[in-house]
Amino acid sequence: MDLDAPAARDPASGADFLQLSPAAAPARGLTSWLAGALRASIRDGRLAPGTSLPATRVLAGELGVSRGVIVEAYQRLRDEGLVSAQPGAGTRVLPPGSGQQFQRRPTPPGAGRAAHWRWTPVGGLDPARLPPSGPDRPEIDLSPGVPDLSAFPRAAWLRAERAVLGQASAGALGYGDPRGHERLRQELAGWLARTRGLRAGPEGIIIVAGVAQSLALLAHVLCKRGTTGIGVEDPGSRGARDELAYWGLRPVPVPVDDHGLQVEELARSGVRAALLTPAHQFPTGVVLAPHRRRDLLAWAAADGLIVEDDYDAEYRYDRAPVPALQASAPDRVAYAGSTSKVLAPGLRLGWLVPPSHLHADLIAAKHASDLGSPALPQLILAHLIGTGELERHIRVVRQRQRKRRDALLAALREHLPGARVRGVAAGLHLLITFPDLPGHADDALAARLQLAGVLVHPLSWHRERPGPPGLVLGYAARTPDQLREAAERISQAVRAARHEP
Repeated sequence: MDLDAPAARDPASGADFLQLSPAAAPARGLTSWLAGALRASIRDGRLAPGTSLPATRVLAGELGVSRGVIVEAYQRLRDEGLVSAQPGAGTRVLPPGSGQQFQRRPTPPGAGRAAHWRWTPVGGLDPARLPPSGPDRPEIDLSPGVPDLSAFPRAAWLRAERAVLGQASAGALGYGDPRGHERLRQELAGWLARTRGLRAGPEGIIIVAGVAQSLALLAHVLCKRGTTGIGVEDPGSRGARDELAYWGLRPVPVPVDDHGLQVEELARSGVRAALLTPAHQFPTGVVLAPHRRRDLLAWAAADGLIVEDDYDAEYRYDRAPVPALQASAPDRVAYAGSTSKVLAPGLRLGWLVPPSHLHADLIAAKHASDLGSPALPQLILAHLIGTGELERHIRVVRQRQRKRRDALLAALREHLPGARVRGVAAGLHLLITFPDLPGHADDALAARLQLAGVLVHPLSWHRERPGPPGLVLGYAARTPDQLREAAERISQAVRAARHEP
């Protein structure tokens, strides 16, 4: 069989691992392309010694290619002395110059990522606009930003906690490094390099209490340095806007279209810092287009700062992965991520990878704010990353969320065939817009739906400038049957709104 024979390739296929996409491979040469990509990643340090390569069946499935392509590529690397394979241990990267099979040394006991923040499940809205709690709360909550908490890997977390407690020294439970535990920063450096393309070592990572604390620390440091305003996407997260304003930065709305943030409008605003969700923009779901990425990086090169909230980057269904902006300009991008969507927001675990010129001030601010993040959750997360449990969990949840996305999308197309649905290729929410309804009709529409037992976000809550009305629907925490029922109730509410005088 010719493993490298030309075949129809899905342009949306690809793996989070090293952001591999077979669409970039030559017509005949998949094996050489893959082996070359892995070889380059080993040599430039993205795949550190001891790192496990994905199982051949898993990587073949994600890339949409024959498993034989993966097996042959791994074999070429073994022949070159770059990796080793052992039954039951998988394929691991060897140290430079090693001719022996590499045994990863255990980490000594005690050795040292919207995700998108919300004040509340409804995006940091005024208390008067919060939905009722208790028995009066709507039965179907489609608030965006709420993950499927029932999917939390309790058994894996408990195993990891027992392992950590069995190994951790007494000193590991004391006041630690304000940057975060060294072991977690080591594991994150490798994981973020493999899955998001980041260029950062453990020394450049700061462990924080979610993206919210990243924004608070950045706002504090920028204000002390004389920055007064920051560009924010419009529409964009109401909660993030409010957070930045609370800490003294004036949010300056910059329009978003089907290609992402309009960089020419950002440049025209005069601000020298901007907050973006480039991998999956909230709430439109668009990916920052390649030409906009280039323009944005050129804008930042002239003494600008990009704050990259890597929102929903772990969940994609119908498109190839895109690397983080930080990989292209680590000296101009402050990268923020968290476990809020991949595990649970209640863990309050995240990471900030700032430019080197902000690093010392941010560590000082972090230390002054809380003396450091809790040690045990950090060690448990490090264990989950190091054993591969976290990536296995993400793959399982991604499959579940694809089914929920498909159920909601099919129901909306059946009941609301005229509505425009956006942001379906990735993430945990989608956006419906209604060009035929007047400006702020979505606010009244959301209120009508709340009475009908469905909680949604009107798009106007996340918008500063005028625009078409819409609804932001989170589907992560609801079953397919609930989502189909919600779509039918939404269609009834929309029909009623269209017939109102």
